[in-house]
Amino acid sequence: QVQLVESGGGLVQPGGSLRLSCAASGITFRITAMAWHRQAPGKQRELVATISSSDNTVYATSVKGRFTISRDNAKNTVYLQMNSLKPEDTAVYYCKVQVFTSLLIPYDYWGQGTQVTVSS
Repeated sequence: QVQLVESGGGLVQPGGSLRLSCAASGITFRITAMAWHRQAPGKQRELVATISSSDNTVYATSVKGRFTISRDNAKNTVYLQMNSLKPEDTAVYYCKVQVFTSLLIPYDYWGQGTQVTVSS
């Protein structure tokens, strides 16, 4: 059974930091890209950052220079270090893991989400 377990969310003051983790287990196919998305109330889910199997990274403009995505392939874990947090970063954060099946078809697994609230 595939599980993506996220942790590290919570309440933080503006300017503060949080580190999110997402550990994947039960995946038998090769993991390629890993990513973080977020969804604020009343808004569509958006990509925050993604990291490829060769550690190439892409960030949303709104978080560039403040957030850092990284991965530990030995642990099938992806991280998101969030610094200089702003109230507009408040959202539920979801991790996503992409695999290629035995038929080379891409498939995405999603975590359950972790709440990040930035407020004084």
